[in-house]
Amino acid sequence: MRKALALSLLAVFLGGCASEPAPRDISGVWINQAAIDEAANGGNLREALLANGPNLEWKIDTKNAKASYTNGFEWVEGKLLPENNRVWQVDVYGSSATHLSLNGDQLIQAAADSDPQQTFTRSPVHLASDAPLGTNFEHALKSAYLGGQWRVVSGTGQGNTVTFLPDGKITGLPNHNAYALCMAGDCASMSGEYDSLWLQQDEVGAAHLFVRNGSQLEIFQALDSAKPDEMPQFYPGKLEWLLEKQL
Repeated sequence: MRKALALSLLAVFLGGCASEPAPRDISGVWINQAAIDEAANGGNLREALLANGPNLEWKIDTKNAKASYTNGFEWVEGKLLPENNRVWQVDVYGSSATHLSLNGDQLIQAAADSDPQQTFTRSPVHLASDAPLGTNFEHALKSAYLGGQWRVVSGTGQGNTVTFLPDGKITGLPNHNAYALCMAGDCASMSGEYDSLWLQQDEVGAAHLFVRNGSQLEIFQALDSAKPDEMPQFYPGKLEWLLEKQL
């Protein structure tokens, strides 16, 4: 009888242990999909990023207790410390700790004094493990915001089909084979209320301002109103291209 009771208690104990949720590995790359989804509506790019930011991507390595994030112009690394099986703390030297938790398939960055709560999803982009921090977000953003084919309605190469590739290459836009979107930092400060992008041919390039309105993309020459010893302050000059997205 005693033996049967002992076995019964052991079964209850083991059953209780088995019911505890197993810790989940949060290692990998997590991107701010909400910012990408809002940008994909075809409006102002930086407004969409700011409304859902500021952070754009987390890269987490639980094995080495490291967690890094970028907001588009800063790259910050901290020490990852588990608080329990669903909450982690990221300690960054000189800053208050950031808390991360899991909610289903989403990684939640808790609200703090200077940042709102943010939600991240595992990156659907499959890049090399040593890809620079932020690259996964950029690839996904470029695909959503500028993906597909665009026709040159006016400007050099009128009638051409232009394709913006997620790796930063561009085809169909005369005299340009690479581009980069400005998401934050100095390039954002220099362009004021306008979005900006960098257009380049091999090693030579220049900043341009653009306005995205649904299926239309206007790209302007960037003129500078700053003095030679000041940070550039761009304003739109001549409309160089009007592109229309092909549906």
